[in-house]
Amino acid sequence: MNLKPRRHEEPEINMVSLIDVVLMLVIFFMLSANFSGEGRLRIRLPQASSVPIERSTDAPLIVTVTAGGSYLVNHRELVNASPDTLRRAIEQVAPARRDVPVSLRADGRATHQSVVTAMDVLGQLGFSQLNFITTHDAGEQSP
Repeated sequence: MNLKPRRHEEPEINMVSLIDVVLMLVIFFMLSANFSGEGRLRIRLPQASSVPIERSTDAPLIVTVTAGGSYLVNHRELVNASPDTLRRAIEQVAPARRDVPVSLRADGRATHQSVVTAMDVLGQLGFSQLNFITTHDAGEQSP
């Protein structure tokens, strides 16, 4: 019979590996942190002239896409919604100048395809300045 008391060892937690992992994480976050220095940059911004820009006296070109997918050119409805009809109507309204800005008005319920078709026809005709006309919703509050 063994009458000696059993040796009771105290449990210990090895903290060395935990310290190594935490130290590596601290080093990683220090090296990957984004220290932005925008406040230290000196930027000289360009200035615009105060001379008024001469506006064209030509009538503006407005292409409207309705909710049903039909087109209006300068508030005149077209016979059908085909791209060829739209092309001919635009060529009649603006036959010579292609550098005039074009305003595109599209109903919010119009299909995406109708708007893209109008943009495509305008691009094929050589118009490069395209403005989208939008309205500000009265119920919506701006930040």
